[in-house]
Amino acid sequence: MVFVTCPAEAAATLAEALVQRRLAACVNSLAGVNSVYRWREAVERGSETLLLIKTSRARYPALEAAVRELHPYELPEILAVHVAAGLPAYLQWIQQSTA
Repeated sequence: MVFVTCPAEAAATLAEALVQRRLAACVNSLAGVNSVYRWREAVERGSETLLLIKTSRARYPALEAAVRELHPYELPEILAVHVAAGLPAYLQWIQQSTA
């Protein structure tokens, strides 16, 4: 599972590109995420869309490269977390969809 925040206007394009390239089996877009963060020594606030990206461990490096290529931010949030368990058939579908 990979978490990526982005501006709302970039979310659909980024999500579709990742699925089209078989880097993600599925991307959920959660709009209206309010973010508070430090950037260049200033506290910033913004409304973003959070992408929940389902991919395989093997496809992560290519997914990261694609997000860096397509993302409008200078330093995009790209956080991968290990999925400890899940419905076996769903996990298999992720593997097949990103192969």
